[in-house]
Amino acid sequence: MRFTVTLLATLIVGFCAIWGAFVLWYQAPGGQALKILGVVLWAGFNLALLVVLWQGRAALALVAFAVTFGALLVWWQRIAPSNDRIWADDVAQMTTGTVDGTHVTLHNVRNFEWRSNTDYTQRWETRGYDIDHLDSVDMIMSYWAGHAIAHLLISFGFDDGAQVVFSVEIRREKHESFSEIGGFFKEFELSILAADERDVIRVRTNVRGEDDYLYRIRMPVPDIRALFLSYIEQANSLVQKPRFYNTITVNCTTLVYHMMQHIVGYLPMDYRLLLSGYIPEYVYRVDGLDKRFSLAELRALGRITERARKADRSESFSADIRRGIPAVTDLADPAPRLPPPTRPGR
Repeated sequence: MRFTVTLLATLIVGFCAIWGAFVLWYQAPGGQALKILGVVLWAGFNLALLVVLWQGRAALALVAFAVTFGALLVWWQRIAPSNDRIWADDVAQMTTGTVDGTHVTLHNVRNFEWRSNTDYTQRWETRGYDIDHLDSVDMIMSYWAGHAIAHLLISFGFDDGAQVVFSVEIRREKHESFSEIGGFFKEFELSILAADERDVIRVRTNVRGEDDYLYRIRMPVPDIRALFLSYIEQANSLVQKPRFYNTITVNCTTLVYHMMQHIVGYLPMDYRLLLSGYIPEYVYRVDGLDKRFSLAELRALGRITERARKADRSESFSADIRRGIPAVTDLADPAPRLPPPTRPGR
């Protein structure tokens, strides 16, 4: 029994020590040298506790661990998100929107002219839209690390051909680069960015070499407009109350999932919500894509990488990348949805 309890305590201390090391690495103040020093001291302290634990002085080891880990947790909880930092240029501004009847004004719509990842002309614009003319929504998946991981973009279309894209972004500081692990440890704030479609797609396909796919979404027009307004509401709330990005719980797919669930009601949970590259399979399953075609056909038809590279700086970029992608059928009634799960015995 003593051996079993000691082993269990070792596993708990070891897990917490590893978590604490990541916290110190990503959040400790100072440069890299100070971070390394902090992690080394933390690791040495916890190793000493384990030695004391296995020497039979469990009470001393566990009390010391509880005090130090508790202090670390208090410090961790006090790390708050902020909108007041020196941000990377492409996320330097935050999109906000005002709604006046059917007219929507979006402030800080990004419309950069990208020549390379480090060479670009910055443009932040104010644009007006009439939601009575909003009639379509497309999902764009941008792959950069295999089939399982992708960035989700939602593009709203108006009956005059205009498009505006919303993207849930990590808000990086000037010196930061994206890190999946850092996303678990309050490394980045969260931002909702509205952008010109040529900017936000072209930088991925033509500049960063990512592989992009466009899927037309089956959704009743009232739901499309509700989703558009929900993006504006979420963007405005982030200006008032900043949040941290989280690689699993608060990212480009989970935020959209929660907005859609609020609009349409029940949506099933699925592992593909975590493995963002498989989101098209999930949307197909819940009848959000055109069932006249198989998912493989929609993927082939919707691959826009080469079209975007060819269109490049074309003024008709949005129309160019959609050539050959069939429009979804008109929806007189809401798209079919999965029923909510029934309780056992009902």
